[in-house]
Amino acid sequence: MNILSPSLLSIDFNHIERNAKVLDEAGVKWFHLDVIDFVPSISFGMPVIKSIRKESRMFFDVHLMINEPIRYIDAFADAGADMLTVHYEACKDLQETIDAVKAAGMKVGIAVNPETPVHWLEYYINQVDMVLIMSVNPGFGGQKFMPIALTKLQEVKALAEERNPELLIEVDGGITVDNVQDVLDAGANVVVAGSAVFKGDKKANIAAIMEKLNA
Repeated sequence: MNILSPSLLSIDFNHIERNAKVLDEAGVKWFHLDVIDFVPSISFGMPVIKSIRKESRMFFDVHLMINEPIRYIDAFADAGADMLTVHYEACKDLQETIDAVKAAGMKVGIAVNPETPVHWLEYYINQVDMVLIMSVNPGFGGQKFMPIALTKLQEVKALAEERNPELLIEVDGGITVDNVQDVLDAGANVVVAGSAVFKGDKKANIAAIMEKLNA
């Protein structure tokens, strides 16, 4: 089963509750929450996630684009995160960070930036629930999809088939209804979409993407 995980970065923050309800009514089960500090566009943190958690039963797919995320793992667990995805590039001790997320009772994912080789994940891929391939440079919404992500998705899929068949493979950045089939064909089974969901008619946008995911 393929999963749509709409990105909170593109939501109207004046009407988060209303928009979350639209997602729920449209059959969306996941919510992608980007927490950022290692690029200039700092986003939001635990208080916002905790407030949304009170209004939503969706699976909180929390993507930590922060340096040394191990510092905040318990706080994100308390805020209501269901999964924490940490960046390979941002962890001094990735193994310790993975172990800490598991110990806090959450699922764990590893994200890699566009320039990071997939083979660096080989040691960890059977220890995590998800690998996230960034298809844009992290931190800014509205960027165009980078085709190199398709090759990296194929590489992760091959590793997963060998070492972790149940692995979720997520792609984040520049996803539209026009290229979502390409990332699915390359191996993705979790798709993050921001502008493609929230710009314009949200229900129609979700229906168009979900049609591709469920085909």
